[in-house]
Amino acid sequence: MSDTAAIQKQLKIKSGVVQRLAKEAKLYIKETGQLTTRKAKLVADGAEEWDIKNATKMVDESEKMEIDTKTRLDKAIADLKQLIVAAKEDAALKDNESLLKAEETINNATA
Repeated sequence: MSDTAAIQKQLKIKSGVVQRLAKEAKLYIKETGQLTTRKAKLVADGAEEWDIKNATKMVDESEKMEIDTKTRLDKAIADLKQLIVAAKEDAALKDNESLLKAEETINNATA
């Protein structure tokens, strides 16, 4: 496999990783908000201590996953940016569709 083909394949793979992690990050942010609201409702309604403690654990776990996903997303974006720089140096890939999609993926993930 030539370098150009290998770079194209890596662009597609790394773009997919960034898209997936960006989607996960948004879902964890949404989940954390929902769980926080649920916990506040339990406290306001005077629910059992176990229910409140369990809701707190769920919020904490969701927050940890949110941080972990954000860290993995940042690393994936950095890897993709490095690959884009390498791809731009290859004359055969200057206006390649995979390269343009990779740049668009980064823009969407960081927006």
